[in-house]
Amino acid sequence: MKFKLLTFATALSLCNVAAAAQSPAASPATPPQQTQPKPPQDPSAQVPAPRPDDVKSIDSILAALYNVISGPAGERDWNRFRSLFLPGATLTSAGKDREGNIHVRPRTVEGYVTGAGGYFAQHGFFESPIVSRVQTFGNVAQVFCSYESRGAAGEAPFARGINSIQLAYDGKRWWVVSILWDEERSDNPLPKEFAVKPGSK
Repeated sequence: MKFKLLTFATALSLCNVAAAAQSPAASPATPPQQTQPKPPQDPSAQVPAPRPDDVKSIDSILAALYNVISGPAGERDWNRFRSLFLPGATLTSAGKDREGNIHVRPRTVEGYVTGAGGYFAQHGFFESPIVSRVQTFGNVAQVFCSYESRGAAGEAPFARGINSIQLAYDGKRWWVVSILWDEERSDNPLPKEFAVKPGSK
């Protein structure tokens, strides 16, 4: 019995060896092909063409930004608005409601167009700068700009606040990268240096 068991075990082992010998050799793994990174897309190809005068300087893009959203009730030139912003730009409000709750609400450019567009279609809206403080370094700029908002030209403002605007220059034009703002409130008055337009009495 011991001999038979040994013989069976030996035979089984030999069969395994023979089967392995007849099996085709495993082919070496094919190395994964490396994909070449795509060259970055020109931001200008992703937005409507701007008016050259709108984006030639910091002052001109700021003027265009306020001008394009201001006017009587009706449609705005939203393609002009879109042309000012770098793809992926954000517009973020950081305010407080009547109950004292603080809300930080980021929006895409398209989100702003959708939200503000409905309001502007029914209401006049005019926003203008009061004081702008510009800081630049190389191809970047930061603008702290107080503003006032009106329902019609010449009316007393119904709101004031400060826009923090980040800009970038790509060698050809200026871009708005982001806008962050908060409104003036009784517990959040404009600082004196931002409250009065230069030259005003």
